Amino acid sequence: MRVLISTIGSRGEVQPVVALARELAAGGHEAVVVGPPDFRGWAEGLGVDYRPVGPELRGTARQGSGPPPSEEQRLAMIAGTVDAQFDALLPVAQGCGAVVGGGALAIAAGSVAEFVGACYSYAAFAPVTLPSARHAPPAFRGVEAGTWEQDAARWNLLWAAPLNARRAALGLAPVAEVREHLFTASPLLAADPVLAPWPEPGGAVRQTGAWLLSDPRPLPAAVLAFLDADAPPVFAGFGSMPEPGGAAAALLAAARALGRRLIVSSGWSGFTVDAPDCLVVGELDLRQLFPRVAAVVHHGGAGTTTTAAAAGVPQVVLPQMFDQFYFADRVAALGLGSSYREPPQPDSLTTALAAALDATTRAGDVAREIRHDGVRLAAELITAS
Repeated sequence: MRVLISTIGSRGEVQPVVALARELAAGGHEAVVVGPPDFRGWAEGLGVDYRPVGPELRGTARQGSGPPPSEEQRLAMIAGTVDAQFDALLPVAQGCGAVVGGGALAIAAGSVAEFVGACYSYAAFAPVTLPSARHAPPAFRGVEAGTWEQDAARWNLLWAAPLNARRAALGLAPVAEVREHLFTASPLLAADPVLAPWPEPGGAVRQTGAWLLSDPRPLPAAVLAFLDADAPPVFAGFGSMPEPGGAAAALLAAARALGRRLIVSSGWSGFTVDAPDCLVVGELDLRQLFPRVAAVVHHGGAGTTTTAAAAGVPQVVLPQMFDQFYFADRVAALGLGSSYREPPQPDSLTTALAAALDATTRAGDVAREIRHDGVRLAAELITAS
């Protein structure tokens, strides 16, 4: 079967769908990923057929605090996003038996699947992003969570007009409820059932477990040498998020106070710590790195949180937006480390890191419960639909 996988977002959205593409290929299927151009070289290095859509997103972590776009500018950007997705997906979708939308901004995926007669599956990466009476919608930048009814109304307000314009051009009927159209009645939940359980077991949501990527390429020699030189260091990185103000100095002070070195991932913001007992790295396979570190300090993205939990390493989570607050709460609730929700300061971050290191045994216990076959189960469900 030929499968088209569409996503828009940072590595937290792209890495799981690349894992799915590799799993499908291993099962004899043909998979193609359409996603942000930032990740094309990395994905192709893993043997994945990857097609770019839209502009590069990496610069979003370094943007200043200028004025927000006007309503007209925002609607124009939304329309441009919808058009770019339809234009990129339609040629690739020909001959596909299945289409997967990975994450909420894969706006065109369901409509393209409908147009070419393919089965469509939507995948969420955190339970809190799917409607449930058990939780409120996650808050985005500058937008209060509100209710699920308000969330549905926002989807319609922002996306219905450009989506239905493109559907009309394809001869498809308009959709009345955009969120319902995108998410479907039985979405996939690509999140671990221990770390991030769906709160309504037995419902229509199909929880597969997280889609973890196996990268066969070894860690760089410089990283291995740093790891081998002394006791396990602390890892710190904020992915596609901006650097929290004061994080560099606070992290270095906290690690030193506890007798630890640092490995710092520069991420999209260019985060760095200039010190002889610190190694600054670019993108690495965290599934290989995390079992060799003492603790992980991060932003609470779904992928980083799950990878740390699966590695049995304690965590300090500094959430900034969206589902990151959910994962920070889950880390604390499961006893895997600390949720840190204040501007980084040496004393308080030292306390949080010390508490996380005390949770090392608990983190190891929970790691044995984390599923590693989520992507295999997802591939089976998608190709059987």
